[in-house]
Amino acid sequence: GPCYCDQACARTLDCCHDYAQACPVIPCVVSQWSAWSGCAEPCKTTYRVRTRHIIQEPRNGGETCPALEERAGCVEYWTRQGTECQQSLIPALITTGGFGKARKKRAAADGNERAGYCVEFQLVAITPGCLHSQHSYTRWMRYLREGHTVCVECQHPALHSPSQHCYGDGTGSQKNQLLHWQAVGNHQCKGTWRRIRQLDTCSCPFVHSFLFI
Repeated sequence: GPCYCDQACARTLDCCHDYAQACPVIPCVVSQWSAWSGCAEPCKTTYRVRTRHIIQEPRNGGETCPALEERAGCVEYWTRQGTECQQSLIPALITTGGFGKARKKRAAADGNERAGYCVEFQLVAITPGCLHSQHSYTRWMRYLREGHTVCVECQHPALHSPSQHCYGDGTGSQKNQLLHWQAVGNHQCKGTWRRIRQLDTCSCPFVHSFLFI
């Protein structure tokens, strides 16, 4: 019977005997990915984009083209004009409260200690990496437990001017808003918490007292 050389013949099984030579399969060819763009909007949890374009369209039943755009989550902490975003967007960097004693002694010796404050948080989520810390200087992370209330003190020199706040203290956050924290010394120990209140002094037990960095 008759034979055909169109792209449909491979499905209908009536291609001519020399179809593969006369009409070879040509797959789609795309370029390399572009560089990632900046965040779609500053001061928001949003996304960034990278793209690629088609170099060769598929023909004769060739493999179809893959996705030409990818997105990834991101947050930028500075506006396009270079001003700082709200404090609530910046993840808190924390360390053990024991570090604060040495810090206070140094500040007092220099005569430049400024009044700080304390913020209470309720821990919501904690990564498993906090429990698997091996080094002696990371053992304090094992006291982080979901649901517990912790106190985080803002001391000089972590107190930034002119805002007079520590980065990540949750100032300006909405009620019950989830905020992010990261333990210093172990990049696998991080999580989320909710801000409860700000106090002049901390009232948590020593093992649940931490410092902003």
